Amino acid sequence: MKDKKGSGNKATTGMVLGMAIGMSLGTALGATTGNIGMYMPMGLSSGMCLGLAVGSAVKNNDNDDDDEGEE
Repeated sequence: MKDKKGSGNKATTGMVLGMAIGMSLGTALGATTGNIGMYMPMGLSSGMCLGLAVGSAVKNNDNDDDDEGEE
């Protein structure tokens, strides 16, 4: 059986965190304006996009750090 410690995909982890934060912000904004049905999916999709972008940037940054020691 494989050891799952440290085997998380950083882009996917970023997406999950982005979805959670986006849905929270979208729900809060929707509750404030009285239109949860519109703002909750907007927050979810925005958070998912931003989370994927941040996760990909972190993943690429980790790969760049590994390459620096090989010169």
